[in-house]
Amino acid sequence: MNASGQSAVFGKRKEPHTVIIARGDEIRHFTVRPWLATFAGSALAAAAVGYLLATSYLVFRDDLIGAADARQARMQQAYEDRISALRAQVDRITSRQLLDQQIMETKVGELLERQTQLSKRHGRLGPLLERAESEVGKMLPDAVPAPGEKPDVRAQTTTIDDAAPQAQLASLATGEARPFAFWSTRGQLPAGESAVDRADKLFVSINRSLRSIENEQIDRLTRLADSAYENADAISEALEAAGLPVDNDLGKSETDVGGPLVPLDPSAVFDTKVKELDDALDALDRLKHEARRLPLANPAPGHAVTSPFGVRTDPLLGTAALHSGMDFRAPTGMQARVTAPGIVVKAGWNGGYGRMVEVDHGQGFTTRYGHLSSILVSVGQQLAAGDVIGQTGSSGRSTGPHLHYEVRRNGEAINPLRFLAVGKKIENYL
Repeated sequence: MNASGQSAVFGKRKEPHTVIIARGDEIRHFTVRPWLATFAGSALAAAAVGYLLATSYLVFRDDLIGAADARQARMQQAYEDRISALRAQVDRITSRQLLDQQIMETKVGELLERQTQLSKRHGRLGPLLERAESEVGKMLPDAVPAPGEKPDVRAQTTTIDDAAPQAQLASLATGEARPFAFWSTRGQLPAGESAVDRADKLFVSINRSLRSIENEQIDRLTRLADSAYENADAISEALEAAGLPVDNDLGKSETDVGGPLVPLDPSAVFDTKVKELDDALDALDRLKHEARRLPLANPAPGHAVTSPFGVRTDPLLGTAALHSGMDFRAPTGMQARVTAPGIVVKAGWNGGYGRMVEVDHGQGFTTRYGHLSSILVSVGQQLAAGDVIGQTGSSGRSTGPHLHYEVRRNGEAINPLRFLAVGKKIENYL
């Protein structure tokens, strides 16, 4: 027993378990080895754990699915909220861009309209200024810039890029540009300055240039009108001082004035100044026309007076006598010219005058040219100032070649020196 159940090397050895099953005459026995028992136990344990896991999964599956669905729903809601916020921000930016675009288009439209208005004004000013410069004797040195030209914004504003701004303004007006991309290719904007701010500076600069042109136009109109009135006043005062007829309403401004204050629309200032200049030029033109009708010119310029108007010693009798005109030293054959426009009423021999021409200038004024050697006009002939009426000589009651010149009003002789002095004084205005 000991020899079979014990080993000298490994000690005592366990015997395997034997299961005996008896059924009637049948007897069965099974030997249960340890490793088989261990395997069977492990399999049972694994099956039990798997069953428990499966049961737990089935129990908690709905909760896990619900939690996952809720988490996904929260994430989706968060994404939708973020998308909505971004859309709202985009809408705000788009609305601001559209508003800025509309503001810019409005400003550009106003600037283009003002420039068009200036161009139209320049068209109106052209003929008026030409007339003013021809009517007014003293020219004004400063010229008004042509409104049709674009203002040079680069020379006036250093904060604006040196590109041509008007082209971009025109593109803005037609909707071809966007305000936030206005200078997108011009480089980086200064810190804190947006493209809209920069565009506003451009608008302010161009508006300032256009306003400067408008002010210069109005200033020149004012200066020309004042100069026209001054010339008219100078002519009027000279004529009045000489006792010559003149329309007192021409070129005069009343000092006793009054009335309610009615504010003037700034847009009507230009039209008012144009009308004022036009009225001043009309007044000056009418006064010049009146002055040119008077015999104010010298019938023998550059020739000395040998005998003045008034009482003198008669050259033939040696007694006191009235000299009704002025005698100018002139050689025989010199051209005698009429001193004002008029109509020839006498042309021929006239007693002591010898060969004489008499011209009617209207308003009761006539001039006589005596002692001529020849007469080159006929009665009824219309003459302009400076036309030749004959040649000087010594015909009639004369002691030598000279030109006898008379000025008469309603048949009464007037000292021609008064007319010559006035003519000399206002010749620069005529």
